[in-house]
Amino acid sequence: MTNARLHVPRSLFLGFEGLFDDLERIHSNARSGDNYPPHNVVKVDDENFLIELAVAGFTEDDLNVEVKEGILKIAGEIKDQGNNEYVHKGISSRRFEKSFRISEFVVIDDADLRNGILVVKARVEFPEEKRPRKINIGSAGTSTEKTFIQD
Repeated sequence: MTNARLHVPRSLFLGFEGLFDDLERIHSNARSGDNYPPHNVVKVDDENFLIELAVAGFTEDDLNVEVKEGILKIAGEIKDQGNNEYVHKGISSRRFEKSFRISEFVVIDDADLRNGILVVKARVEFPEEKRPRKINIGSAGTSTEKTFIQD
């Protein structure tokens, strides 16, 4: 299998310099095959979504959810493994850390652990000045006289 790369001129994306670095990081993580723990990102509506992580065997005390500098970091480590002797151990209990880059307008509301699924609730909260607005054409001046750029 070949590793084809799509070349997109960065000049077409003003102000998104960090986005390309993030995409490269995501692509390299996908190649590494580390999908533990498995997760879903669920769009509830245009402003709300959920991040679900399958964390069977972890308790609330074993998990840490933190937001810092635009990164949602979810980590887990089972502190008390006990002294059980397993004939077969199919449920993973290894330490993990999973990170999600979030927009400056995403607010993490809370997290809940139910039936082995950690659910992190998030919402997009755009300030009014960042919401889409219509730009009227020709409303910059009061004159109706057309002006042209001179060489």
